[in-house]
Amino acid sequence: MTYQVIIPAAGQGKRMGAGKNKLLLELKGIPVFIHTLKVFQADDQCEGIILAIHPDDRKNMEALILQHHISKVISFVIGGKERQHSVYNGLKAVEKAEVVLVHDGARPFVEQLAIHELVEAAKKDGAAILAVPVKDTIKKVENHKVAVTVERSSLWAVQTPQAFRISLLHKAYEKAEQDHFLGTDDASLVERLGERVVIVEGNYDNIKLTTPEDLYFAEAILQKNRKQIVNEKEK
Repeated sequence: MTYQVIIPAAGQGKRMGAGKNKLLLELKGIPVFIHTLKVFQADDQCEGIILAIHPDDRKNMEALILQHHISKVISFVIGGKERQHSVYNGLKAVEKAEVVLVHDGARPFVEQLAIHELVEAAKKDGAAILAVPVKDTIKKVENHKVAVTVERSSLWAVQTPQAFRISLLHKAYEKAEQDHFLGTDDASLVERLGERVVIVEGNYDNIKLTTPEDLYFAEAILQKNRKQIVNEKEK
C-alpha cells in the first residue's frame, strides 16, 4: 500500500534556542530533517514527500536535499503561521494518493514497520495514529497545586506519523477552516467530525526534538541504532 507524506518543516523551534530552524541542526554531521527524509526515501511504499517550509530556508534545504541524494521530495509549499496551516498547504499539494501521512520533521527515528502498520490501518479504518502508553504518573495541577491524580492506564502519548484516507483529511481540514478551529494535532480535526481514530503502538525512541536536552537523547539513539546495524551485519 503506497502513500505520500507531508512534513511540516517551517517552524523556528524557539524552545530549542538555536537561533534558526531546529531542523537544520546537525546530528552526527547530518541535519535533523535529512535524517527524517532518509526514512521515507528508503521506504519503497513512499511515493512522494511534500515539505512545508519557511521561504528563508528553501535555498539551503534544497541544497542539502540534493547533497544527500533525496529524490522523493515532489513539492515545496510555504508554511503557515501555525503548524495546522502548514499541513493544510501541504495537503492541497498531494496528488493521486489514497493514504496520506503527516509527520513531524523533528522526529527522525520513526521505524518503517510502524509506518506500514499505520498505512494499512488508515486504509482500513480511515485514520490511524502512532502512540505509546504513558509511563509516568500524571497529575492535573491548578495554581501549582495538585487537583487530581489522573488514572494513567488509558493514557497514551501521541506521536507522528499520523495516517489518513486523503478524502477524510480533506474533509476534516475544510471543516476546521470553516469553523476557525485550531487543533492540537491532525487527528483532533478528524475526531471532531465524529470519525474513529485507531491507535498503532509506536516506539519510545520515536522522540520529537524540541529542547536542547533532546539532542543528547538523539545522539544516544543514533549510536544504539548503528550498533544494531553492525551487530546484524556480523551475524
